[in-house]
Amino acid sequence: MNKAQRPHVVIVGAGFGGLAAAQGLRSADVDVTLIDKRNHHLFQPLLYQVATAGLSPADIAAPIRGILKRNANTRVVLDRVYGVDTEHKRVILGDCEPMSYDWLVLATGARHSYFGRDDWAPFAPGIKTIEDATAVRRKVLMAMERAETETDPDKRHALLTFVIIGGGPTGVEMAGAIAELARQSVSKDFRSITPHCAKVILIEGGERLLASFPETLSAKAKTAIEQLGVEVRLGQQVVSVDKMGVMVGEKFIAASTAIWAAGVQASRAAEWLGITPDRAGRVPVGRDLRAPDSDSVFVIGDTAACMDAAGKALPGVAPVAKQQGMYVAQSIVAIIKGRSIEPFHYRNYGNLATIGRNRAVADFGRVQVSGHLAWLLWCVAHIWFLSGYRNRFVVGANWLWNYLTFTRGARLITGEVSPDLPATLVPRPALRPLNV
Repeated sequence: MNKAQRPHVVIVGAGFGGLAAAQGLRSADVDVTLIDKRNHHLFQPLLYQVATAGLSPADIAAPIRGILKRNANTRVVLDRVYGVDTEHKRVILGDCEPMSYDWLVLATGARHSYFGRDDWAPFAPGIKTIEDATAVRRKVLMAMERAETETDPDKRHALLTFVIIGGGPTGVEMAGAIAELARQSVSKDFRSITPHCAKVILIEGGERLLASFPETLSAKAKTAIEQLGVEVRLGQQVVSVDKMGVMVGEKFIAASTAIWAAGVQASRAAEWLGITPDRAGRVPVGRDLRAPDSDSVFVIGDTAACMDAAGKALPGVAPVAKQQGMYVAQSIVAIIKGRSIEPFHYRNYGNLATIGRNRAVADFGRVQVSGHLAWLLWCVAHIWFLSGYRNRFVVGANWLWNYLTFTRGARLITGEVSPDLPATLVPRPALRPLNV
């Protein structure tokens, strides 16, 4: 086929799914354009380690152009997508002219969901980007710095109280990492903060942590994180979040730092396509990963609501997105060659979550592992899936150093420090009933 007549595949999003699709089309007789609003691919499963000073941002990110430099048929465009014109098969961009496509792959990921309470966002940030992670790191470290010189015991207690909302893998990993940071690493470098000053509270609305894991592993995770000194509150709902702290049920927790890990919302892909999304904002797709009533638009990763053969929704994790990206690439090649392809089938190779040093859980179906062995498996798996040998070596070396010395070398307060931390971080007084 003449190169000028080759089909054009546009991929929106350079996450796990988008990159997998681009790599899968590397040798195909097509032209590929990958569009992303950032110039780097981010290994999101380790963002919490940036937020807790375990790793630097560059350790878990890599330039998209560098990753795809050997893909001769692939062009990278740095721009933001504002819509999709499915009738004329065009993608509407912010800076560039509308871009035509023969096939479109939407892999735009997800953002935080506050379940209708977006006003909580400034006080309980989540971590989805490097900017999010460094902002949380700044907030955590500044709370410790200010607690070092605070003489009022109530204010100091509030400064050293950290509330994590959400008991999924991200919340559990974040709570364990903050507990280790506050009680082991940082406490050695301060003179007024002792290992018992910090208080880490993990709040989960459900009846157990890590709901996607078997109950036995959930129970082991709860025991392990409590051994780190984290206070776990199950079956409790967050009522409000503000700069003073978090209201849980009828009890107020005075805290300068709250972190959101309770829910995500898909990107605006459903709106672009004019499709009614599911409750999480995802595009319902068939087993061929195509958008409803479309032969040329594929939706993958966190953007897609995809069911397995048993009718169970696939989780929003990196392995699902990567396998879907490869499947879409194979589908496009098969269409070009006039062949058919089997429906998408997700191969679940296991589920991992770490709690802290030497503590993790791993679910491989019939085989379940916890403790030191699961932690080693978690470390190996995450190093293996990082982009580039440089990042794998640096992260492995950092983890080894942290393990041997109990220190975190990325304890840098960068960016603008907010001057408006409340002057009095003390528990609210009980309201007296009005005498009418």
